[in-house]
Amino acid sequence: MIQRQQTLWLVLATLAALFCFMFPFATGKGLEKGLVADKEIKAGSDFLLLIATGASLILSGAIIFLYKDRKLQIKLCLLGLLISVAIVVLYIFQLNKLTTSTLALFSILPFIIVISYYMAFRNIRKDEKLVKSLDKLR
Repeated sequence: MIQRQQTLWLVLATLAALFCFMFPFATGKGLEKGLVADKEIKAGSDFLLLIATGASLILSGAIIFLYKDRKLQIKLCLLGLLISVAIVVLYIFQLNKLTTSTLALFSILPFIIVISYYMAFRNIRKDEKLVKSLDKLR
């Protein structure tokens, strides 16, 4: 249901994860086969980063359509939050591999994913509490 706030947060997380594949997190110089080369850190530049960002992208897209089962939505949202924190950690590890690095403007995207999952989790939990309070009135 698109009119729910958590759906909008999950759409934002999906778009941010998608943009992580397109735009670099950082650029800099790194060692490659003994030579100094220019490198860009994107979601596809490392295998673990690729898997984690892809999982976050698919998970946030799937959570949107589970609006009838809020308990499952809460659990998957927490899993997505955990994955998105892992994405930030993996980006930092990749950043430490570069000898000189400059953060790009799009380095904010992984943090947007974390914030979006958290806000979606908060709104789903709020909906669940509202439904439980209405059940008590019946």
